[in-house]
Amino acid sequence: MKDMTKGSITGAIISFSVPMLISSIFQQLYSLVDTYIVSRYLGPEALAGVGATGLLTFLMLCIALGMGAGGGLIIAQCYGSKNYEKLRDTIISTGYIMLVLAAVMSFAGFVYSRKCLIFLKVPENVLDYSVTYIRIIFVFSIGTVLYNLTSSILRSVGDSKTPLYALIAASFINIGLDLFFILELKMGVAGAAYATVISQLVSGIICLIVIIRKRAELGFNGSGRLLPDAKNSLLIVKTSLPSTFQSCLIALGGISVQRLINSFGSDVMAGYVAANKVDSLAIQVILSVGNALCVFTGQNMGTGNLDRIKTALKESRIIMFFSAVIIAICAYVFRFSIVGIFLDADANPLALNTGAEYLSIVGVAYLICAVMQSYQNVIKGAGDVGTCMVAGLTELAGKIIFAYITAPILGPLGIWISTPFSWACGCVIPVVRYYSGKWKTKTLA
Repeated sequence: MKDMTKGSITGAIISFSVPMLISSIFQQLYSLVDTYIVSRYLGPEALAGVGATGLLTFLMLCIALGMGAGGGLIIAQCYGSKNYEKLRDTIISTGYIMLVLAAVMSFAGFVYSRKCLIFLKVPENVLDYSVTYIRIIFVFSIGTVLYNLTSSILRSVGDSKTPLYALIAASFINIGLDLFFILELKMGVAGAAYATVISQLVSGIICLIVIIRKRAELGFNGSGRLLPDAKNSLLIVKTSLPSTFQSCLIALGGISVQRLINSFGSDVMAGYVAANKVDSLAIQVILSVGNALCVFTGQNMGTGNLDRIKTALKESRIIMFFSAVIIAICAYVFRFSIVGIFLDADANPLALNTGAEYLSIVGVAYLICAVMQSYQNVIKGAGDVGTCMVAGLTELAGKIIFAYITAPILGPLGIWISTPFSWACGCVIPVVRYYSGKWKTKTLA
């Protein structure tokens, strides 16, 4: 556990964000390994099929992350203010909410996955791959929900190392199971899906074991009920819904854009999938520092230390911007080599060029993302989730409108440019809200 209300601000941000960054890298790493193994051993159609499920998987993850984050914001502020009774009740109530969520997602994913994929215009030649993969991911969503619940609890009280260790273990398990299920048992894309859900469940169990061992530090002193508290549950839902709604709408907007990408055929889809995997890994530096800033803000809001939060914003912004410059340069210079790891240049030249084009544009856009993430995470950590939702809707609207207007004219290039445009739109509201000072009154604990 780490108290971020005292000591070096930069040191607290870096020491907390580095384990989160490594966790994210490992999480993205086994996704990259999935992509590599599926591409090399099952072919480009299987890769396109698995890639076509990415936004549905992201939608599931957004719901789990949003609900877990709502409880996490309250937990961070309770821990900062040393309100252990409310801390304990919030953990219990969040757990019950997430269990119900897992059951609902499993049912809905199994029943409606094929219809959703058909709506997304997934080509017939890859549709069966997509349906097989996504149904397994949704039916066994308990692993994703458990990990996001337990890791959110641990990170909110300053422990970013345990989720790291859990993901390292899960990464190696996933890679081993990928190779075993696909190469030895010949399970195809189903093997990749089973490897993913098993590894996610293991990471969640590891974090849960640590929470049980540290229960005394979280307000569990051996007495008291283990049932959800109605008042706390309502506060969690109220806090979670704006960010969950925002994330889901962004995911749905992404699904709308994915539908547009799919209309250009399986080669463009494969190139996008390969580059998007790299993009998801590269952006983790900015996201990890942003998440550290969010937890830092939450804990310091609990003590009312606003000057410390303002200094943290300035220092985090410098770290994010410097990282974004390095990532942008690397993404542009090595774009063909990076995408070529997943795609054969001779067999799929269109896919390779598509992926390289996407990567070079999004790489430069990280500079805008750094600004957006810094201000948005201060607002979120303070508990001003309504503002974050409005900012997310602005970002979403910008992406969809720009993509659909420019794609008929510029082709896939118009879709790639919509990302920096949407991030620029998403910057405006958090920046204005921060300098208005109204976020300072939004404490949850």
